[in-house]
Amino acid sequence: MTMDSTALLDQTGRQLLEELQANARLSAAELGRRIGLSPTATAERMRQMEESGILHGYTVEIDREALGLEVMAFIRMSCRGQQYYRLITYVQTLEEVRECHHLTGGDDLLLKVTTTSMDNLEALIEALLPYGTTVTSLVLSSPVERRRFNISGRLATIVRKQPRRR
Repeated sequence: MTMDSTALLDQTGRQLLEELQANARLSAAELGRRIGLSPTATAERMRQMEESGILHGYTVEIDREALGLEVMAFIRMSCRGQQYYRLITYVQTLEEVRECHHLTGGDDLLLKVTTTSMDNLEALIEALLPYGTTVTSLVLSSPVERRRFNISGRLATIVRKQPRRR
């Protein structure tokens, strides 16, 4: 039987997540040393976190430019009615689409795409046009590319100011 996610996110669980975010390749023995558990208990905690959906996987980051994917862009898409479901099915087949997000507001989808050239980006945009309207923004640089989660669950950067009392 699996523990609920609240129990798994105690201080030890949060320390484990911090260590995994820093280096997911650490052995259970090394992780256990760092968080104060035995290797067996650490592996069991990780298994429980996987089963409860807290941990989804262990990945490697690859430099896209080393693969020749020089162009990165975001494409906002708007479509009507049944085109939406056709578009969702279609974008799932496109290797260029790195991420796809369903949005509120004026746009339906936000696609993060990578291509080898501007010509290939243009071809991708043209392939999307039968499904709806596109608005494309090229990425010039990424000052914050992938940030770790604040494991405490609280964001400390922005704090709502209390209104002044007069």
